[in-house]
Amino acid sequence: MTPRKPTRRPPIQLIDSEADSLAGLALAAEDRVPQVSKLLLDEIARARLHPAAKIGKDVVTMRSTVRFLDESNGRESIFQLVFPREADVSAGRISNLTPVGAGLIGLRTGQSILWPDRDGHERVLKIVAVEQAFADG
Repeated sequence: MTPRKPTRRPPIQLIDSEADSLAGLALAAEDRVPQVSKLLLDEIARARLHPAAKIGKDVVTMRSTVRFLDESNGRESIFQLVFPREADVSAGRISNLTPVGAGLIGLRTGQSILWPDRDGHERVLKIVAVEQAFADG
């Protein structure tokens, strides 16, 4: 049975201070990665912003580790979402300025999003689990 594709993007939540940092980063990267920059800015614009203490532990935030399923190929991946200077795919850290990184931010466990990959193909990404970097959130 083929998984049902989400028809619209699910609601997302961002930490207010992270949203500011992410917006600045996306604007600074517009010339290098225009598609990802636009996607990230669009996600920030539609997100509900909260102080860090009010974000659920199951929400993908910067530096959280996220396990997600790519429903197009059935492959599950685990990455820590980081800023570009900290990214190292071989060490399990992906940048928020990659298509996948921009798509995962703000989602919570159980949510799916229809999201373009680097080649422009749409994929359904489903959050399986989120682990925060710090015990206090």
